[in-house]
Amino acid sequence: MFLGAHMSIAGGLHMAFERIMRVDGTALQIFTRNQRQWKVPPLTEYDAELFATAWAQWGDYPVAAHDSYLINLASDQDDLLKRSTLAFAEELRRIETLAIPFLVTHPGSHLGAGVEAGIERYAANLDRAIEHSRTERGLILLETTAGQGTNLGSTFEELAAIIAASAHPDRLGVCFDTCHAFAAGYDIRTPETYAATFAAFDRVLGLSRLKFFHVNDSKNELGSHKDRHEHIGQGTIGVEGFRNLMRDPRFKDVPKTLETPKKEDLQDDVRNLTLLRELAK
Repeated sequence: MFLGAHMSIAGGLHMAFERIMRVDGTALQIFTRNQRQWKVPPLTEYDAELFATAWAQWGDYPVAAHDSYLINLASDQDDLLKRSTLAFAEELRRIETLAIPFLVTHPGSHLGAGVEAGIERYAANLDRAIEHSRTERGLILLETTAGQGTNLGSTFEELAAIIAASAHPDRLGVCFDTCHAFAAGYDIRTPETYAATFAAFDRVLGLSRLKFFHVNDSKNELGSHKDRHEHIGQGTIGVEGFRNLMRDPRFKDVPKTLETPKKEDLQDDVRNLTLLRELAK
């Protein structure tokens, strides 16, 4: 079972491994840079070596990177689109340099142009960024979203449409965020609704596309379209929903990371991970 958390890279990329080891995590997600800025500092050979050494000391466990929230490949604004395409290509180059297999991304916002136009634009610009990056490895994981505002990706059908429209479907997978999916209307709280949700996922996308989970409870109700993460078992999904997921043999080897609130002592992560491990038994 690969279970961990998103960790800060304060003090250097390699420091994320020190933090994940403090909570006994066996899966990790990071930003490879300051995700609130467009300017990306170059990744030096020394950075990459430190990162590889720290990863080896931690163990042969899975790592994903998340791209910057500033990026919107579905935008119709020329300046934002140009910045987004260049930034996403750079994200792909960074994960290839660091040997990180996954890049998790939110599928952008159509900004009022409508879902169909947004998907078309997103897929075309995603392809442009992939080609501009000149990378060959690194799976882009389209994250399920809560459907706030004009955000794309809140239905399995929208994610499938992006994959179908892309010239590089072999580079695309899915990251299932429990909070986002629940906020979008996919219930996992009972064995019946859980089974129905993943039967729908399998029918529309195929379970083989599901490569990563974000395990987050939700502050808001089913179908609220609000993206507010809560500690495991303390939100509206509740303990039973996570028991369903943690005991599903199909996803035993799919990495799962928390994105729940925490302080520097990481005790919140420890508590959430302890509960998830208990539920898996």
